[in-house]
Amino acid sequence: MEAKGETVKPWRRDNKLIPASQEKAYRGSSERRGGIAGSAFRKTGKKQKNQGSKPMNPETTAIVLIEYQNDFTTPGGVFHDGVKGVMEKNNMLANSIEVATKGRAAGATIMHAPITFAEGYGELTGTPYGILKGVVDNKAFRKGSWGAAIVDALAPHPEDIVVEGKRGLDAFPSTNLDFILRSKGIRTVAIGGFLTNCCVESTMRSAYERGFDVVTLKDCTATLSQEAQDMALTHNFGMFSRPMNHDEFLKHLT
Repeated sequence: MEAKGETVKPWRRDNKLIPASQEKAYRGSSERRGGIAGSAFRKTGKKQKNQGSKPMNPETTAIVLIEYQNDFTTPGGVFHDGVKGVMEKNNMLANSIEVATKGRAAGATIMHAPITFAEGYGELTGTPYGILKGVVDNKAFRKGSWGAAIVDALAPHPEDIVVEGKRGLDAFPSTNLDFILRSKGIRTVAIGGFLTNCCVESTMRSAYERGFDVVTLKDCTATLSQEAQDMALTHNFGMFSRPMNHDEFLKHLT
């Protein structure tokens, strides 16, 4: 495409047709502004700062514990046999108890996000599929049942907050979680729980999209196989959070 003898080409930022003779200057201006050609894909040759070392203020940090309920955590629970292998390998329940205890003592907000359904699962479609079909078929997480209760070792303290209304995978859409976090001035959300590649990952992504500083507690999560656990931690968590083990998180909770 030509105009007045100059070759022009569409450019990536403002959908403008920029003459080739001016593109270099225009591109440089965009890079100084931090445009796409600058900050996102430009190689600076400088090592990126390790975001995992960023300190966290307990007063603006919430530790969100997802579905630490007997149906997952405890022998006899509907899904316990499926997750116990990963739980035992990474010591996730003991790590989670330590995070809650020390985080609470440091002044962080401890939040519990259980999932529950009424008898008959009327909150769901009559023809569920995927993970929720497994919940219905196995009669898991029924409100008022032993299986739906939060495990005794992580029973909420009076100062803790229990998030109400979780009926799906992501802990945000059907609950008051976002309202509570913003009302309390929370900036950092640290997440642990079940399942690593399901409810934990869905909540992580949603918190990231909402602009929170998201930490995923790698050794405070478990799912149905070690392969699935490793896949989520290796390939997904680093895209939407600052993954770290619980001891590193506690060290930076100052």
